[in-house]
Amino acid sequence: MSVEVGIQLYSVRNAMAVDPEGTLARLAGLGFTRVEGANHEADTDPGIGFGISVDRLAAVLEANGLSIVGSHINPLDLSQLGPTLDFHAGIGSPGIGCDIEFYPYGDIDYVKRRADAFNRVGELCAQRGMVFYYHNHFQEFQEFDGTPVYELILEHTDPALVKIEMDTFWVYRGGHDPLEWIHRYADRVILTHQKDFPRDFSEPLNLYDGIVDPRENITLERFLEVKNPLSFVEIGTGTLPIQDIITTLAELPSFRCMVLEQDFSTNEDLESARISRDAFSRLRGTELESRA
Repeated sequence: MSVEVGIQLYSVRNAMAVDPEGTLARLAGLGFTRVEGANHEADTDPGIGFGISVDRLAAVLEANGLSIVGSHINPLDLSQLGPTLDFHAGIGSPGIGCDIEFYPYGDIDYVKRRADAFNRVGELCAQRGMVFYYHNHFQEFQEFDGTPVYELILEHTDPALVKIEMDTFWVYRGGHDPLEWIHRYADRVILTHQKDFPRDFSEPLNLYDGIVDPRENITLERFLEVKNPLSFVEIGTGTLPIQDIITTLAELPSFRCMVLEQDFSTNEDLESARISRDAFSRLRGTELESRA
């Protein structure tokens, strides 16, 4: 089984802000056929942002041979999800995802309440034949009474309603091995995010190794403080075992797509995407390999 590769549009957000339709066309020209949206203004725009209507976006995707594999939605407001889900159904999206969450340290009851909310979002998605998935960062690997928050979330959500989009980079930055978590929750992992970590970087890969105190409450402000733009590099130029990740994902029963997400780059958006696309094409077991 080969692993399908796509791109998270957050990776090309600067280009999308200038020319969304042209950017989608250029991504298709680079060889991408699958995209994931990132809407951080879902309280005012039910789609993928940039003011694109559902009919226009559906037409642009079709014209460029692109399919959408999902979209991050923020905020996840239950009272507003109806129009959001209608929009995404209109562009053929199979589901939506949670992009980021923060958990007060030591408050397990809060984590459980958020898990209940995720189950409810999953129910609303399921009513439309769609799925809901959870995307992680490093703060989910803080431990409450010896248990990582990530485990608490997954153990208190319904596997039928809440799937997993595992960001392998952030699992590593949280001090864990994503391959172990993928095997543990193999039936729930439907998407992954893939980035790379630079060689000879000034920080350890594990943020809890001297950068972040595992006992502190990770807020958005603290997260942004430690999210070093130089800690992200294009696929194939860093140290992460991406071939091993691909090989593991190829064995999963319900896996859909490995999504490139480049949070920051010293290169222009589309050039960064090209570098990673070329690296993916050289890796065994991806649907891009024939284009090398």
